[in-house]
Amino acid sequence: MAGSRIADLFRCKPVGAIAAEGDDNPNELPHDLERSIGLFQLTMLGVGATIGTGIFVALTGAVPAAGPAVIVSFVLAGITAALTALCYAEFASTLPVSGSSYSYAYATLGEFVAFIVGACLLLEYAVSASAIAVGWGQYLNELFVDLFGWRLPDALAKPPGAGGVFNLPAVVLVGSCMLLLLRGAKESTTVNAILVVAKLLVLLFFVVIAFSGFQAGNFKPFAPMGLAGIWAATSSIFFSYIGIDAVSTAGDEVKNPRRNLPLGVVLSLLIVTGVYILVAVAAVGAQPWTAFAGQEAGLAVILRNLTGAGWTSLVLCLGAIISIFSVTLVVMYGQTRILFAMSRDGLLPRIFQKTDPRTRVPTWNTAIVAAFIAFLAAFVPLNVLMNLTSMGTLIAFAIVSAGVIVLRRTRPDLPRGYKVPLYPVLPIASVAFCGYLILGLPWDTFALFGVWVAAACLIYFGYSRKHSKLA
Repeated sequence: MAGSRIADLFRCKPVGAIAAEGDDNPNELPHDLERSIGLFQLTMLGVGATIGTGIFVALTGAVPAAGPAVIVSFVLAGITAALTALCYAEFASTLPVSGSSYSYAYATLGEFVAFIVGACLLLEYAVSASAIAVGWGQYLNELFVDLFGWRLPDALAKPPGAGGVFNLPAVVLVGSCMLLLLRGAKESTTVNAILVVAKLLVLLFFVVIAFSGFQAGNFKPFAPMGLAGIWAATSSIFFSYIGIDAVSTAGDEVKNPRRNLPLGVVLSLLIVTGVYILVAVAAVGAQPWTAFAGQEAGLAVILRNLTGAGWTSLVLCLGAIISIFSVTLVVMYGQTRILFAMSRDGLLPRIFQKTDPRTRVPTWNTAIVAAFIAFLAAFVPLNVLMNLTSMGTLIAFAIVSAGVIVLRRTRPDLPRGYKVPLYPVLPIASVAFCGYLILGLPWDTFALFGVWVAAACLIYFGYSRKHSKLA
């Protein structure tokens, strides 16, 4: 009996069943998700989920940690993300379904590991959306200063621990994203694509003006905190690469998923990494690295200081507000689809997979996610949120990379639209890079993550193991 219970932990969902869920079969479920997302919308989904907090908000925390060498931190994060992206691309072309790394782990490493990965993804998405929403209030306040000469009081504009009581702008942002998501996936991704193009233009505007005040002396000393500072900054900003995973959460709603999913992953990563490095170089060149510490709405302040004109700061603030809105929108979308996949497998209650007959949107799922994210954004400090997100992201990425090796060994005959080059070197390197960055996170992040995993174990053994469709 005990042996069968242990065996339950490692039962894998048949690859054929997962692949069948990814087939375009609208008659299988009368109110299931609808395939309405093309390659451009999908790529913009990845870019939208990635370009935002990592450059508009987290830069002001990463530069003090690494100095001008924060550029190296972004390069290292980009290399790690690129290695993982290739592994995601192989899985996405093989198992094109919602659930991203949760679904991939279920096919390769067993139910319990998949559930823990799902918990990591929920932590990654919910906490990152909360961190993003907290940063949105900073730029909204800067916009109020430029337009009206006043700002919201700290009690309503910041979370506890940062001088506030209740972060009202963050709650407004999450509520707005929820209303848009409830209208449907096609409408949400179309709006996101428009917002992404707008924020790329705003960042290009920042780069052009920042380079006009470029000072090579700002890069000396280049790495004042040494390798330790570069390592710590890389670990903390890695959460901003969550967009790679967000692309694969759309598996059930993408047209021609076996082709478009891997393309969307790779294209979005290339765009994002290039933009991140370009903006980081421009920002450090325009302002001494010591000025970044504690600087809210940092990019807007840099432009105002450079030009002395309020309109440049106004344009940047508008761009940041648009950008952070699109990131929050996509991250919330991704989390609802992971919960949908876990509910479809019986690991979570059916309420998470119940869709509206008209919009084909998981309504209750979306509302629950929005409430949870709004609560975190309103009451939890930003630095805690960012590090927890990096932890969840890195663990999920490492498991996906390991899963590629497992699936190659257990199902070498499986049709693959794309294969990771230099196998198995690149998947192993991806796992090693992720593990290295995890070790750079502060100890309190490990403690909070341990509490989260313990809670996930209680849910799995108390509910999910018994209600699993594989039971």
